[in-house]
Amino acid sequence: MLYTLLYGRSMSKPVTVRVPEELRAQVREQAEAKGTTVTTLIAEAARHSVRDPRLEGAAEAFRQFVARAADAFDAAFPGDAPARPDAAGVPGQAA
Repeated sequence: MLYTLLYGRSMSKPVTVRVPEELRAQVREQAEAKGTTVTTLIAEAARHSVRDPRLEGAAEAFRQFVARAADAFDAAFPGDAPARPDAAGVPGQAA
């Protein structure tokens, strides 16, 4: 029972999905291009498809809020200025 409580949530189960060969090849190519596995790519797509619809757009709205308020936060906390993300959203150097 304790094992199930501690480890049961992270255990994955196999799922068989039949797709046309062309789609299978496209998924494999995309996985290779992203440096990941087909399994990881499909699992991410499945997570995305069952995500709570109330969260749609929430991350983007938060990013826009932070971008608009960044100067005010930096002024209020000058010693704690975080790294600003670049255009791709990757953190850069602290301001």
